[in-house]
Amino acid sequence: MQRSISILIIFLLFNFSTAQTKFGNPEVDPAQIQKNFSGWSAYQNKNIMLSRDFVALHVLSNEISKESFLDQLANGNFIPIRLKSDDSIYYYKLFKIQTNSDTSIKATINQIGFDALKNYKMEGTAFPKFSFKDLNGTEVSNETMKGKIIVIKCWYIHCTPCIKEFPQVNRLVEEYKDRKDILFVSLAEDSPEQLKVFLARKPLLYAVIPDMKIYMNETLDLNAFPTHFILNKEGFISKVLPNFESLEVALAKESKL
Repeated sequence: MQRSISILIIFLLFNFSTAQTKFGNPEVDPAQIQKNFSGWSAYQNKNIMLSRDFVALHVLSNEISKESFLDQLANGNFIPIRLKSDDSIYYYKLFKIQTNSDTSIKATINQIGFDALKNYKMEGTAFPKFSFKDLNGTEVSNETMKGKIIVIKCWYIHCTPCIKEFPQVNRLVEEYKDRKDILFVSLAEDSPEQLKVFLARKPLLYAVIPDMKIYMNETLDLNAFPTHFILNKEGFISKVLPNFESLEVALAKESKL
C-alpha cells in the first residue's frame, strides 16, 4: 500500500514538473504581486488581456477552457498570471489569492472576470438588428453594412475613459482608411445637440449615432463603458472589448481573416 502511494506521489510530481517546464514559470512572483493593490493593478492592466486568445491553465497547470477560466476569476479566489514562453502563444494560469492579500484585489478580479465572461459569451452570436441615422443623417443598419467588418464604440460624453482613448481610436481609423471593408461606428447616449457641441472640441472619426442610451442599456445589456464590438462580415460578434488596447489587437487579427 505504501509503495502504491509513493508511486502515485512521484507520478503527480513528475506531471506537475513537466507541465511547469512545458508552459514556463510565472513572469512575476504570484505572492509578491499580491502584496498591494497598486502593484497588482499595474501588472494586471499591462500584462493580462482576458479578451485575447490564450491557453488557460488551472492551478496544477492542467489546461482548461477559456470559459471555465473566466468563470473561476468571476466567482472564485484566483488571480491570473502570465507564464513565460518562447513561442507566440499566451499562457495564463490561475494562482490562489493569498489570505493576507489586499481584499480589493479579489473584489476587482471578480468584477473583471464577470465582465470578461459576459463579453466572451456574446462572441459568435448575431448582433441585434438595428437601423439608425448618424449625426450627418446617413442611415446605418445591418443591411447598409452587410459584408463589412464593423467596429462599434459605445460611449457617452461624461465617460472619462471613453474620451481619453479618442486619439487612439482616431489613429486606428486612419490606419485602416484604405480598407473599404472596415467601417467604424459609434453609439452615444447623448442628444444630437450635445454631441455636435462636444465633438466640435474633441473630434471622433467614427460615424456617431446619438440617443443610444436605451438601446445600449436594454438591447445590448451594457454596464461598462467604453465597450467595443467587432462584427465579422456575416454580422456576428467576433469580439467584445473593454478598451483600445484590446481593440487594436483584436482588429489586427480580424482584418487578416
